[in-house]
Amino acid sequence: MSAPSWNLADVVRTNRRVRSDAPAITYGSEVLTWADLDERSSRAASALAGERVGAGDRVAFVGKNSPAYFEVLFGAAKVGAVTVAVNWRLHPSEMAFIVKDAGARLLVADEEFAGADELTAAAERVIVLGTAAASPSSVPYLDWVARCPAVDPGHVGAPEEVTLQLYTSGTTGLPKGAMLTNANMGHLVNAAETMFEIDSDSVMIVVLPVFHIGGVGYALVGMAQGCHTILLRDFDPPAVLEALTDHRVTNALFVPAMLGALCAVPGAAERDYSALRSVMYGASPITEESLRTSLATFARPFVQVYGMTETTGAITQLSAADHDPDGPRSHLLRSAGKPFAWVEARIVDPATGVDRATGEIGELWTRSPQNMAGYWNNPKATEETITAEGWLKTGDAGYLDEDGYLFLTDRVKDMIVTGAENVYPIEVENALASHPAVADVAVIGVPDSTWGETVKAVVVLRPGAQADESELIAYARARIAHFKCPRSVDFIDVLPRNPSGKILKRELREPYWRGQERAIS
Repeated sequence: MSAPSWNLADVVRTNRRVRSDAPAITYGSEVLTWADLDERSSRAASALAGERVGAGDRVAFVGKNSPAYFEVLFGAAKVGAVTVAVNWRLHPSEMAFIVKDAGARLLVADEEFAGADELTAAAERVIVLGTAAASPSSVPYLDWVARCPAVDPGHVGAPEEVTLQLYTSGTTGLPKGAMLTNANMGHLVNAAETMFEIDSDSVMIVVLPVFHIGGVGYALVGMAQGCHTILLRDFDPPAVLEALTDHRVTNALFVPAMLGALCAVPGAAERDYSALRSVMYGASPITEESLRTSLATFARPFVQVYGMTETTGAITQLSAADHDPDGPRSHLLRSAGKPFAWVEARIVDPATGVDRATGEIGELWTRSPQNMAGYWNNPKATEETITAEGWLKTGDAGYLDEDGYLFLTDRVKDMIVTGAENVYPIEVENALASHPAVADVAVIGVPDSTWGETVKAVVVLRPGAQADESELIAYARARIAHFKCPRSVDFIDVLPRNPSGKILKRELREPYWRGQERAIS
């Protein structure tokens, strides 16, 4: 399917027609054919229709990777609804905010999350992925779909129709729903064979969580080709290595922290990875040392991608040919590669929007058919992110060299990327600022060999007050998701500020990043 005509529901419809009995998803010992997936998603579509969910309605999903997610995803597309996958690593109150913000009347949730009252109260109806209902108003998922016929309602989504809504944090600390359309996804899917070497014969492993564009986007790129997806519920390094070899996986996508964990498994380098066509990586920083170790461990072609939720995932690629650690172009290992053919990229002065010269650092702006439709019910944030001419301001700083390679050096905004999770300092600062001993606080990202960077709080205590590092970390953990919480706390007498009172976070970060060549992926 070409990008303009691509729509999410036709992924299962087309593959059932073309390769009905071929495996679509392997999940542990369970194998679903394309006929199975099409039938199950039609039952989900009928169940959604029975709940009066239709075109444009939002369906929230809180759960770890499972076939049920794709049943709901394709089922929602068959009635024209929008799937909102929620980060299950968030605090229940944070998840509840997203469900409410999306206006999702229906919530499908793993049993382990459905017990959180704050979350389940956010939706009128809760469908539980488990053996028991969480409350009188909820019903087990298998019962919910089993009583519905496997009838496809037949909705065909238009190119401009929103089909996915993924939430990304904002500088105000409130998550924003990036609306991704059929056309957005269709252009990424077009990269499958030409850029990613993924076709109908591929065997892909999907281990990134589906609430990330790296999880669902990568999965859909392969599914659109009709390939076989090996789906893992969680990231367990020995299990991933076993799946790579046992299933003869041809294509994989990992974040750098995952690569580090895989390489650390005893005997990792002794396994047979000959079926792998490529190992893709991205979403967070990677050190050159870690990349060299990964290249040596897998001894297969590596491809780096760069993108963000708002660009429907990858928009640049550093090809396997450019991964030459001991060759004359070894400096390219620090590059994010070149933009796809249909992606425009500019480096501009963030204050004026004027283009920087080749080699000069500025903010990366991008324009392509992959740019999101905007933020759900947030025109102000949309206007601040996408210009009238269609340029999306990434908030990342870097430069383009004379050959068109993109080098990212820092972030215009203060967002921290830790293990592929986005953390905005203001969320952590707000949590810590309520501690009675804290007079002032700034949160920064500091380099970490495993996670790319981790969260550090720099705290000024009130006169006469006492609090130690462990106390403040525990205090934050009681209020926000653990991955957002500081791993370390420094205490100083006063935070550096400019004349207008703005905290000089670059000054705070500088000692920790000194000698580091690259601060973002």
